[in-house]
Amino acid sequence: METTETTPENNSFQSGEEPAYNYPPKPEIVERNDQSIVRSLLSLLMYGVLFYFIFDQNIAYIAAILVVLLIHESGHFLFMKLFKYNNVRIFIVPLLGAFTSGAKQKVSQFQMSLIILGGPVPGIIIGCVLLYLNQEIKNENIQMLANTFLIINLLNLLPMHPLDGGRMIETLFFRENYMIRMVFGVISILGLSAIALWQQNPILLIIPFMIGLELFNESKFNKIRTYLSTEKIHYRLEYKDLPDKDYWLIRDCLIFSFPKKYGMLAAGRYEYSVFEPSLISHVKAVLQTNLVQDLAGFRKILMLLVYLFVLFAPIFFLVTLYY
Repeated sequence: METTETTPENNSFQSGEEPAYNYPPKPEIVERNDQSIVRSLLSLLMYGVLFYFIFDQNIAYIAAILVVLLIHESGHFLFMKLFKYNNVRIFIVPLLGAFTSGAKQKVSQFQMSLIILGGPVPGIIIGCVLLYLNQEIKNENIQMLANTFLIINLLNLLPMHPLDGGRMIETLFFRENYMIRMVFGVISILGLSAIALWQQNPILLIIPFMIGLELFNESKFNKIRTYLSTEKIHYRLEYKDLPDKDYWLIRDCLIFSFPKKYGMLAAGRYEYSVFEPSLISHVKAVLQTNLVQDLAGFRKILMLLVYLFVLFAPIFFLVTLYY
């Protein structure tokens, strides 16, 4: 039987029809930093083991990749901490890489740009220094480590979502523009798919597939946000500041928008369920932070030039070093 999708625009959850309810408190999120550290270490170990059996059995090379990933993500982590982001965590995704997440109510373009560049810049500097020093030493392991630093961090600067280069372009020019972000996402899917096919590595196709799922969910979230705006329901704030009433109303929208996942739940019935952890995650995805437009005109061009310098200066360095 074909399921008909119901969205907030065509359901009975309409303005003026909301009955008076005593909304229960929204579920609290319990942070378990000790468990997250253990989970990250286990994920890091799994990453190394899977890489060993699937790609390369050179333990030194695998160790180099793990060191590069940790230094890269530590750069993002430290800048997020510097700018007082909440719940900052590093996640290791076996075979695919790693990412750092955090939350903040107001996000500055300038701060976000530094957070993005804080990942690849240290690795590029380390890689260039190692290559320069190895000109006389000529150690194969140092050469391999330097190449790993440069390759991983330079690839991350390519202007494609969700790489750091793509996030930089989004932050500077169209993070708040839904349609342009969708188009940019589709272009990124095509570009990353081409790279995966060129490398003859089907595992890399997981990344564009995940981007496609992200775009699909984002289209639904955008419809929900449009509805929330018309109903004056808060969604531009952090989860901890979300009023109890608004949590349950956003939750209703999610139940209507994802019937295959939450179809067994009744909208308007405000009680906790076994699906609450998933719903909390979805509610947090709907919530948006406010992007402070503090880069305009010359400052935006200057930041773009910094990004281009970080991307192309190492290439110029390699050319002058070897040719």
